[in-house]
Amino acid sequence: MKIQITSILVIVLCSYFSTTFGQLNKIEFREFDLDNGLHVILHQDKSTPIVAINITYHVGSKNEQSDRTGFAHFFEHLMFEGSENIKRGNFDNYVQNAGGMNNAGTSFDYTMYYEILPSNQLELGLWLESERLLHLRIDSTGVETQRKVVKEERSQIFDNQPYGSIMENIFANSFTNHPYRWVPIGNVQYIDQATLDEFIDFHENFYVPENAVLVIAGDIDYEKSKNLVEDYFGEIPRGGHEIYRPDIQDPPSKQEIREIIYDNIQLPAVFTAYRMPGMGDPDAYALGMLQTLLAGGQSSRLYKSLVDNEQLAMESGAIPLSLEDAGVFIIYGLANMGNSLEDLEAAMDNEIRKVIEEGLTEREFQKLVNQTENDFISQNTTMAGVSQNLANYYTFFQDPGLINTEIDKYLAVTPDDIVAVAKKYLVPENRVVLHYLPKEQQQ
Repeated sequence: MKIQITSILVIVLCSYFSTTFGQLNKIEFREFDLDNGLHVILHQDKSTPIVAINITYHVGSKNEQSDRTGFAHFFEHLMFEGSENIKRGNFDNYVQNAGGMNNAGTSFDYTMYYEILPSNQLELGLWLESERLLHLRIDSTGVETQRKVVKEERSQIFDNQPYGSIMENIFANSFTNHPYRWVPIGNVQYIDQATLDEFIDFHENFYVPENAVLVIAGDIDYEKSKNLVEDYFGEIPRGGHEIYRPDIQDPPSKQEIREIIYDNIQLPAVFTAYRMPGMGDPDAYALGMLQTLLAGGQSSRLYKSLVDNEQLAMESGAIPLSLEDAGVFIIYGLANMGNSLEDLEAAMDNEIRKVIEEGLTEREFQKLVNQTENDFISQNTTMAGVSQNLANYYTFFQDPGLINTEIDKYLAVTPDDIVAVAKKYLVPENRVVLHYLPKEQQQ
């Protein structure tokens, strides 16, 4: 997974996952199951001669053990090594030579692989993904190669990137029992310690047909696509075992956690992270609307107050990361030169207080509704977006139809609901506060 981080907002968003939204225009699709448990979703759109192939496995960092973190992310890389019928390092070449592109991503809850190809290359994409699932090469050469790749990625993105440790520190402090307490990149020492047999076992446990959904979206014929899927995936055997899903609850937060972190940065920053419920919870939709109120563009409350009016911050924002089991609502600010983090934090808290005590104006709320509808439309303007959203809705809700209807859950949120979730979740005893300071200020 190749990530370039150019701002704090991108750091928080791009290393993990993006919120999946539906679209106002109805998306038609067909779905079926193979005998081995693989769920398949097909969406036809003949507007352009391209096809998006997405296979999402319901395995992420939360499925790992505490002394073997980083396995799901490691497999994101390892599954490009090749197979019995694809020479090492040639996976990308097949896609590029066909005029396509491909990539993958790992989150706390899932691992996703995709190809975007000319529609006449659909069969190639299905062959490639079936090879990964059935004939993946897991040997010492590939494992040692990817150990080095993962170490370098961690070094570039987390260890040597300004503010790169944000997510690790937020999640390590926000969760004490749940596997969300470590992030998908994991700890490289565990990747170093793991044996070849452990990697093989992890693959056999999670990369099985019944733990995956295959989505094909674009310029396709339904019957031909279904036949191709059956040809390439139908003979792959079912795993036939129970998939490990952690059933772990963290107790409610009762006390604010504060930490000062000295980093290779120039501008001090404040990050506050409030525990929030998982995706699909009614409060998660209201918190999503609250984020738009606080940080939805340069006319939002945080930007206008902290950046424009008081000039305490050069950048500010809010991001609700609602995961499958729980999540965090992050509010942040990068201090302008000469301003203290204490003043910046107080101003951030003041904006929350105003929501709780004063609520929203009718004009503000209508703007939220408009922005939400616009976001829904924009999320599905590409076949890659449609395929990923269909995959995510099935993976987490077993209902890809939510791509057409989940917007109703957001639009059902009232101004009172937004105030209520601010009062319930954005309170000091439910948060982690991180002050990032330049290393030269460390005593």
